[in-house]
Amino acid sequence: MTGIAYAMGAGGAGGGGAPGGDMSFIVVMVAIFAIFYFLLIRPQQKKQKETKAMLSNLAHGDIVVTVGGLHGKITAVAEQVVTLEIADKVKIKVSRGHIATIIQKETS
Repeated sequence: MTGIAYAMGAGGAGGGGAPGGDMSFIVVMVAIFAIFYFLLIRPQQKKQKETKAMLSNLAHGDIVVTVGGLHGKITAVAEQVVTLEIADKVKIKVSRGHIATIIQKETS
């Protein structure tokens, strides 16, 4: 027990550390946050904005790929459901949020 008490007492008696140590810690934390923001958070927000715009611009005749990998042509668009024709006379309904990408926009 005396070894533990001695070790605990020695750590507390050292003082507050180097002068300006607290300020440098704050600067390092701000720098780390800035790096995370520009490398992780900002690109993710940009991608979410692009995906939201793509999903809101789905139109009849677009050829799309679903998250599950199905390729199909949009035959109907409702508020939350998109009807895809994946083969001749084979239509499925898919949630709008499960459309991964547009391969080809409708050509008018």
